[in-house]
Amino acid sequence: MSEQPVAQDMLITLTADIVAAHVANNSVSIGDLPQLIANVHQALNGLGTKEPETPKLEPAVSIRASVKRDYIVCLEDGKKLKMLKRHLMTHYQMTPDDYRAKWDLPADYPMVAPSYTATRKELALRIGLGRKPRAAAVAPAAKTPATRTRKAKEPALV
Repeated sequence: MSEQPVAQDMLITLTADIVAAHVANNSVSIGDLPQLIANVHQALNGLGTKEPETPKLEPAVSIRASVKRDYIVCLEDGKKLKMLKRHLMTHYQMTPDDYRAKWDLPADYPMVAPSYTATRKELALRIGLGRKPRAAAVAPAAKTPATRTRKAKEPALV
């Protein structure tokens, strides 16, 4: 006997065993039984085959041209954005790490436009963020008691 009929017989036997076990433990209508058998057979038949190779992804713009001073271009859809992280999560359910892995980007690939980063940095420095608290070099002078005297109370007239 050749190898092909033996493999086909084994496939049919495995399909029958799996379907019988499933039907014994779950309620399956008679109308759904042929579909169940076909699905199990197809799944078992596809186990030995290779997965089709996914086609190489082409970004909307070149990776080099995706970072501009005032915006970053999303490689998924070509949109120009100041902040990419929220766009990726809301439209594609991707984290920045997923995005970088998908497009083979370096770990330091920015998710925010450079001008936006500079503006935010300037604002933070202007309001005092990022600085250590000043040392008590200029201690406030000790308070001297007030030199004003109190007015004497006038006696109450009864």
